[in-house]
Amino acid sequence: MTDVEHPDAEPLDTEYHPDTEAALLQAREHVESGRSMPMSASVLVNRDEVLALLEEAIHGLPEELRRARWLLKEREEYLAQARREAEEIVEAGRLQAERMVERSEVVRESRRRAQTVIDDAEAAARALRHEAEDYVDQKLASFEVVLDRTMQAVQKGRERLQVVVELPDEPGPVADELPESAFFDQDEG
Repeated sequence: MTDVEHPDAEPLDTEYHPDTEAALLQAREHVESGRSMPMSASVLVNRDEVLALLEEAIHGLPEELRRARWLLKEREEYLAQARREAEEIVEAGRLQAERMVERSEVVRESRRRAQTVIDDAEAAARALRHEAEDYVDQKLASFEVVLDRTMQAVQKGRERLQVVVELPDEPGPVADELPESAFFDQDEG
């Protein structure tokens, strides 16, 4: 085989490649279960732990992609082998038909059988290709969901950090008595 190995085979390197989705879910759990800061929507999390989990996820992505590439390579090898076998069967049928020219029924049966084998091989190859594409799509979809959730959590955290209320130095009217124009939307210019 080439540089792409079977996913169940023993890896050549001794580097550990974690499950990307599990690492991202663990990072999200750290953020969700972090201790809340008083009077704030922010939470305290151990930066090193979350960064380590995100680093694991980053290192896991190449492993997931390598496995997907392996599936695609296996599909191509299977297609090539099926084509070779089909060509061999067609050639064998042609030789047999030449030997039995006077028996036209044998020639027709050989051609029909060869075409059936070719059709079966192509159908099996299509099914394998669809399975490989479904596997890759499923993995990418799960990555997308996890990354989307993480991005939403990050965005919510950033939004919470941007809320700032400044209190006047001098005693003044109570917040309920302030005119509506005293409040502003920080996103407005």
